[in-house]
Amino acid sequence: MEKMSILTVTLSLVAVITQVNCSSSAWKRVTTTQILGFDWKNCGQPDDPAVLKTLTVSPDPISIPGDLTASASGSTSVELSAPLSLNVTLEKEVAGFWVKVPCVEELGSCHYPDVCDVLDQLIPPGQDCPEPLHTYGLPCRCPFKAGSYSLPQSDFYLPNMDLPYWLTNGNYRVQGVLGSEDKELGCVQVALSLHSS
Repeated sequence: MEKMSILTVTLSLVAVITQVNCSSSAWKRVTTTQILGFDWKNCGQPDDPAVLKTLTVSPDPISIPGDLTASASGSTSVELSAPLSLNVTLEKEVAGFWVKVPCVEELGSCHYPDVCDVLDQLIPPGQDCPEPLHTYGLPCRCPFKAGSYSLPQSDFYLPNMDLPYWLTNGNYRVQGVLGSEDKELGCVQVALSLHSS
């Protein structure tokens, strides 16, 4: 059975975004980035159909560039099909307060009206899904069938990347709300500290 959850959408986007190299002057090359204190939780309603059940990442801190080990499980009780919206809210801690980071060059607190379209642009139809989704037969394009799935412990290599000048050091919270036809399907919140040099 083809299996899918909100995490597969997230993993698909992360696998491709880590390969994107932006040349805008608002972005800068960093030699090393460390992610510390990675934590996550579901933030949706109890009856949301898409739920992330487990997510573990190691080591702590995570180094970029460097190796990452992750495992996950989740489920969706409904098919996830286009248009599938994603509302991202990014907040940074400033002087003890959480400040919303605006959407700049499609990064920050942004609304993506159709993640399915974004996935088709990043991973053209006919092209294999990025690893490790391909190895485990997990889909990376819409529609995603209802069901449960798990990603066994898998190793990733996180390459060096360019970051926007404002996203280099500090404590961050990121919330992603997946929706369709004005209905919330699932919500995940991630907290982490980012230190770049």
